[in-house]
Amino acid sequence: MRIVIASSEAVPFAKTGGLADVATALATALTELGHSVWLVLPHYPQAMSHGAKSNGIGVEPTGVHIEVPIGARHVSAGVLRARLPGSAVTVLLIDQPTYYDRPSLYTTGGSDYRDNCERFVFLSRAVTILAQQLRLRPDIIHANDWQTALIPALLAIEGRGPNVTDTTASVFTIHNMAFQGLFWHWDMLLTGLDWKYFNLHQMEFYNQLNLLKTGLVFADMVTTVSPTYAREIQTPEFGYGLDSVLRSRRNDLVGILNGVDTKIWNSQTDPALPANFSIADVDEGKRVCKRALQSEFGLPTAAEVPLFAMVTRLTDQKGLDLVAQAADRLFSKDVQLCVLGSGEAKYESWLTELAKNLPQKVAVRIGFDDAMAHRIEAGADLFLMPSRFEPCGLNQMYSLIYGTVPIVRATGGLADSVVDANPQNLAHGTATGFAFTDYSAEAMMQAIERALGLFTDKLEWMRLVRAGMNQDWSWRNSALQYVRIYERALAKRRAAAAAPDLSPVAT
Repeated sequence: MRIVIASSEAVPFAKTGGLADVATALATALTELGHSVWLVLPHYPQAMSHGAKSNGIGVEPTGVHIEVPIGARHVSAGVLRARLPGSAVTVLLIDQPTYYDRPSLYTTGGSDYRDNCERFVFLSRAVTILAQQLRLRPDIIHANDWQTALIPALLAIEGRGPNVTDTTASVFTIHNMAFQGLFWHWDMLLTGLDWKYFNLHQMEFYNQLNLLKTGLVFADMVTTVSPTYAREIQTPEFGYGLDSVLRSRRNDLVGILNGVDTKIWNSQTDPALPANFSIADVDEGKRVCKRALQSEFGLPTAAEVPLFAMVTRLTDQKGLDLVAQAADRLFSKDVQLCVLGSGEAKYESWLTELAKNLPQKVAVRIGFDDAMAHRIEAGADLFLMPSRFEPCGLNQMYSLIYGTVPIVRATGGLADSVVDANPQNLAHGTATGFAFTDYSAEAMMQAIERALGLFTDKLEWMRLVRAGMNQDWSWRNSALQYVRIYERALAKRRAAAAAPDLSPVAT
């Protein structure tokens, strides 16, 4: 297949979150399966200076220029080209400095850029125009999150145009329902689409333009980043007002768990670790890594003390409120905790004060350090991830790969990737971690206490560790599932092309 992946970010070019990792890893995995893939994103010069350029990736001009209609005017852009290291993926960068040569991707001074709607309407239109102008003839255009969510609507309403055939299908992936691309209703003019599509069934949401909803309505197939999250977002609790729209697309909505880049996250080859290890020698390897991690964080180097870890944004969404509520009960036990992350000021202050008051038990680093994150995953005994919601999550997978037992709330991708160590699963050898359901400090502590009980049984604990390490989290499995979704989207599009009056219309 010929596949165009449209994303607002991708590593190592620009990154604010997991979308960047997914766009790059999926593109790479698809090419390894034999597909032709183009990854299209904006050219962010300031992000590139400490991203792709520092990784030695060359970017060259293509000589191609495009003219993109934005409302009543046209905006021009150049096109740059690069190649992902060790991959056949061609990266096309839309070079429009007025929109994208900025200090950060989406925000300034803690607030969104005022012209974000215009910037990403431009991106969506640029992708479709570029596919035509370069004669890519894609079978699939795969849009991601609200920033490229207009693409399915453009294809459905305006048609495919030359070199983007009537059988080019659209796939739209939701990475987080909390971010929807909501803009005032007059921004509808920027899209260039008829006002008749600004209605409650298609693009309108409480008198605002909703780009995420637009993608949901018009895409041939919709995916999200885990099977459980696909079910959760069809409920009022997780749907952020779009649960009814998602239920209407339930036959076309599929959850595919993200994979992990096992070239980077590999306990046997990771250069950040003081000792590499495999499933065969995990006991000794983790002993060395734990001792080094305790020393690095200034904690007593005690092998027998359970070492918990968190690498996270310090927010309520990540369950920090539960940790705060349970702190007295947790630290009355003989345990240690190391935390790496940043976020809400109240949690940064609370953790800093906690570490000051309990220096033998708690150590905190405010900020982020990628190499340190790797050392934490390898050196900790248990990884705490009590999220309020988690579309997919990656740290629980990193933990399993590195022989660290995750304790998670059973939501989203956490429910799909961690098998609870209840007596039945332990007996069958399928358990990989500890999960709790209720969002409460009591439920979390019960899971922690179950984990501490098993930690004292060395034989059973190592059996649990090895079961986790034995899982396959590579992107190949996820990419194969995406290929099946692409095939379903193509079948739908071919059927629609045979009946040209089936394009969505206002109701």
